[in-house]
Amino acid sequence: MPSLTEWKVPPDVQPRAEDYGFDLEQALDAVVGLHCIVPEDAFTAETLGTERAGNGVLIGDGLILTIGYLITEAETIWVHLGDGRVVQGTALGVDQESGFGLVQALGEIDIAPLPLGESATAKIGDRVVIGGVGGRTRSVAGKIAATQEFAGYWEYLLDDAIFTHPAHPNWGGAALINARGELIGIGSLQIEREHGGKNEHLNMIVPIDLLKPVLDDLRTYGRVNKPPRPWLGLYAAEVEDRVVVVGIAKKGPAARAELKTGDVILAVNGEEVSDSVEFYRALWALGPAGVDVPLTLYRGGDTFDVELVSTDRSKMLKAPRLH
Repeated sequence: MPSLTEWKVPPDVQPRAEDYGFDLEQALDAVVGLHCIVPEDAFTAETLGTERAGNGVLIGDGLILTIGYLITEAETIWVHLGDGRVVQGTALGVDQESGFGLVQALGEIDIAPLPLGESATAKIGDRVVIGGVGGRTRSVAGKIAATQEFAGYWEYLLDDAIFTHPAHPNWGGAALINARGELIGIGSLQIEREHGGKNEHLNMIVPIDLLKPVLDDLRTYGRVNKPPRPWLGLYAAEVEDRVVVVGIAKKGPAARAELKTGDVILAVNGEEVSDSVEFYRALWALGPAGVDVPLTLYRGGDTFDVELVSTDRSKMLKAPRLH
């Protein structure tokens, strides 16, 4: 049976049961491990790998919430429980906008699910637990360091991402648990920031409030039942108040239009953009996936216009194999 990669949480940042007004052990029992196998010919195999491991959180009867990149195009999913048991799971769906993913366990899990809280009430300085599979010794006692907008280079934007400190070493799919023992977010990334003259690592957490409007759709359709956003298949970074293309997805619209790494995106449909947030908002305002996207680019001393035919990101992915 496959096992999860070993990782450790330093003892001085592990949560202690006596510090919380809820049953810490019971809450952390709801955090499971996920081990996912992805085909080598999958669209995301090159960027995310063919073997992915992280966490998930039981939120219903065998229903597990995780971060979508762990399960995207997964052919096989193993669910590892804290007591060492392993059951098979299957991907139910991924929400491209929030980044959430849903897994259904195919074997019985006799563990109480973690109740959903309200991420909108989270405030800077709030004490939280970032829970990983394996209980207290695999979890982090932390605080909310920030709640703010987050733009990811892969055409991704959150209005109110939650950032926690200290960082959990196995952040993918980790549970963000508030002082009432409720789930208020799912771990997505580790980032670095300068704070007080020092560099510190934070976890970026997707807030749980984004799940509530789309949960039924994900369970029923495997995706949110509305027209998807236009996707260009490029990776963007901000360099000196400019949006610079730093990568191109194979076979995506940007690749077909022959965009190149180093191109500077000056405008979308005539609207000037100077950062990733402005770029994404202007792009998504044009209409749903399939809409034509006029870009003004700067390359090698020349400014020129190009029109891309956007697509639905999900169309690039292999359909999950049903069990």
